[in-house]
Amino acid sequence: MSITSEAIWAASPTTTRGQPTPLSSDPKGERIAYAANKSIFLRNIDNPAISTQYTQHTTQTTVARFSPSGFYVASGDVSGLVRVWDCVGEGATKGEYAIIAGRINDIAWDGDSQRIIAVGEGKERMGHCITADSGNSVGEISGHSSQINSVSIRPCRPLRAATASDDTSLVFYHGAPFKFATSIRGKHDRFVFGTAFSPDGANLVSVGSDRRIWLYDGRTGEAKAQIGEGVHTGSILGVSWAKDSKQFVTASADQTVRIWDVETSQPTQTWRMGGPAGTPASIPDQQVGVTWPAARSDALVLSVDLAGNLNYLVPGTPEPTRVVRGHQKNVTAATMLGDSLGKPTFVTGSYDGRVRAWDAESGAAAAPANEGAKGHSNYVAALAATTLSSSAFSAAWDDSLRALTGATGASPAFGADPAKLPGQPVALAVARAGSSSPLLLVLTRDALLFYTCADPPAPVGSPFAPPFRATALAAHGDAVALGGEDRSVHFYALAGGVGGAAPSLEEQDASGLRKPTAAVTTLAFSPRGTYLAAGTAAGKIMVYAAGAPFAVKTDRWSAHAARITCLAWAPADDEDLAASGSLDTHVHVWSVAEPGRRVRAANAHKDGVNGVAWVGASKVLSAGGDAAVKVWKIGV
Repeated sequence: MSITSEAIWAASPTTTRGQPTPLSSDPKGERIAYAANKSIFLRNIDNPAISTQYTQHTTQTTVARFSPSGFYVASGDVSGLVRVWDCVGEGATKGEYAIIAGRINDIAWDGDSQRIIAVGEGKERMGHCITADSGNSVGEISGHSSQINSVSIRPCRPLRAATASDDTSLVFYHGAPFKFATSIRGKHDRFVFGTAFSPDGANLVSVGSDRRIWLYDGRTGEAKAQIGEGVHTGSILGVSWAKDSKQFVTASADQTVRIWDVETSQPTQTWRMGGPAGTPASIPDQQVGVTWPAARSDALVLSVDLAGNLNYLVPGTPEPTRVVRGHQKNVTAATMLGDSLGKPTFVTGSYDGRVRAWDAESGAAAAPANEGAKGHSNYVAALAATTLSSSAFSAAWDDSLRALTGATGASPAFGADPAKLPGQPVALAVARAGSSSPLLLVLTRDALLFYTCADPPAPVGSPFAPPFRATALAAHGDAVALGGEDRSVHFYALAGGVGGAAPSLEEQDASGLRKPTAAVTTLAFSPRGTYLAAGTAAGKIMVYAAGAPFAVKTDRWSAHAARITCLAWAPADDEDLAASGSLDTHVHVWSVAEPGRRVRAANAHKDGVNGVAWVGASKVLSAGGDAAVKVWKIGV
């Protein structure tokens, strides 16, 4: 048995309101680079389902920039470290350099891919110039009294550099080695968020929160003109040049991306996300970053909004040609649905309340159209789905239970009205999932609740209060299992819940069953309900025969080193293989027939694995703390 990585469906860029989000594209116009949580993602532009993840940073990442050669990436984080690494081979780190005692906001390469300037929010200094291969100093960054937000190096000789700061000034440098030349003040009266040299080196542009755009001579730093005064009505957070140096593009908090002509100083194209002019302002649609990839025949522009969505903008078209969505925060729950409908869909929920439906074949993620109005407001605790429909159900720590309809299509939507839960949800399960009368079970900290699998879900009967603190739930047909902090698994038979009869649970006699050695954290029935897998807080998995006489099938699934967070069985009649995810960041695939036969995907997700599911009998999907979804090929 083997497990190999097949694909990474990347997390969305990490964004902060009122701060620029750097995007970088490679010289061939094939990939973009951005920071997301503690990782850097390199993503194919034409097929966003193809991506590479760099995970060597140990703190929140902030920026990633391709070298002009296209062979390396320099990335920074909030601790002030810059790492230079290979982006063509296996991602080997070439160097790690401590730049400042604080957050790195931006990085720039020189045209020879030899020197780097990194800037940010330091204490003794706000930035530094180094060689990319050794970290030796090649100048100093000075002249600012507040954090530096952006840096750019002139791509041709004589070398020049410019930095933009919260102190409202630009500083111009001569190099190399780089040294202070002049401070440009009085052009901006608020924070300066972006600056960039044109590819031919003739011009320098700066943008800021005062909504102004200034052009300067790229060789001397002398101000030429202010353009587009009053056009943008919000802070301008990003700027990028076209490859011909005749145009540049800006991204603004007014929800617009605009292309500007240098010669006429006028905008030639405007895209407004979130609806046409005059529609109500939408905070998630604020544009916080932009890049104009070179060497592309379609002149594609890529922007990122505050929600982390990547917008594909082609000049001459009024709307984005594609919007790439995903998660920005760690994925906390997942489920699979639609397999029986021929449309396998991986539904995930995250820490910030977002729910995404991933096409298991293409890797495209769909977001509920009404998520802003009808979605969850925080941590999605659990997801569940029936077998015969395209609907899923989500429960979150806003104490609501919601139906997600059309989850297997391109336009899922939340139901109009959620069900209000009496307590904080812990787990969800669907009993009789393959029948015409499925029943939704909701486990809270105090009770097990019964709801219809409808939109909206309606409560049925009275809650069941177990005599122990239940922490895990699973159901298959009329069989229900609860796991608890009492280090035991309890089996129940479900009755009622059909034709108006109130549902009830009758506990089965499994008193002689050997208990797990730690609190039960997750449960999963095998496809036919023959077995029940129980994961514990100690990292061990017990497999039980789920019918009388109850017995331990195997206790040898014990390779995890931390809490088991999720379990899923392969949809095969032999009920042999199961996948598990853990806080130890690994994904394991196990065999019932051969308990000692297992395979491991080590370090599958930074900060832990929180969801696993099977697509057929040979593919596993996983999601976790890095906000990404990963596809694993299982060879038997």
